[in-house]
Amino acid sequence: QVQLVESGGGLVQPGGSLRLSCACSGSIFSFNALAWYRQAPGKQRELVARLTNGGSTTYVDSVKGRFTISRDNVKNTVYLQMNSLKPEDTAVYYCNAEKWDGRRYAVFGSWGQGTQVTVSS
Repeated sequence: QVQLVESGGGLVQPGGSLRLSCACSGSIFSFNALAWYRQAPGKQRELVARLTNGGSTTYVDSVKGRFTISRDNVKNTVYLQMNSLKPEDTAVYYCNAEKWDGRRYAVFGSWGQGTQVTVSS
């Protein structure tokens, strides 16, 4: 079982930066990837970034070149560095663990409350 708690959100002006953290408890071998998702008002939750245990990354097109997902195995923490933030990045951000089921990655952990990121002037 894997439990995750995200933090680091806040209010930032366009062009600013934030670093989200997600503390993870459980075996590193219990999952195949860690990921950040976000959900904006009135929209579906979407994958923002994924980092597999093998080190490969996936980003939604809208954040490529601006966001970076990373992981510290010693601290059992996954990060999302967000630079050049835009108003459209405003959303609740969630982290989760995922497993590869043979055809896709599927969320393994439970959804928490997330952390609010608001980008506004």
